[in-house]
Amino acid sequence: MLHPPHQSSQVAAVPQQRVPVRDRDQDAPWHTEAVCRRDEAGLFFAPSKEPTAARLAREEAAKRVCARCPVLVECREHALLQPEPYGVWGGLTAAERRVVLARRRRRDVELKNTGRPVAAAG
Repeated sequence: MLHPPHQSSQVAAVPQQRVPVRDRDQDAPWHTEAVCRRDEAGLFFAPSKEPTAARLAREEAAKRVCARCPVLVECREHALLQPEPYGVWGGLTAAERRVVLARRRRRDVELKNTGRPVAAAG
């Protein structure tokens, strides 16, 4: 079983889609190269009753860590496919991931109904 780089409430399987970001051991799970493995997990998950300003600052700091991560795409897809309900994964907050998922659902419905993608699909 795969253990994500920073722990959440779920344990999940590796996404099947692999993006060739750079050469790496294809047998190693994507999360072994995650930059967040070297950072404090608290940066990626909100403490209870966190004030809004503190949450926004923490999320921006987590996104800066994600921005330099070689497995950002794999992490993001993992969080979208699970879906991970909490934390910053692949540079997206839970709310941002919900928006991406809603756009994908709309795009899928549009493709199913018309065979053409929606212009603003994400």
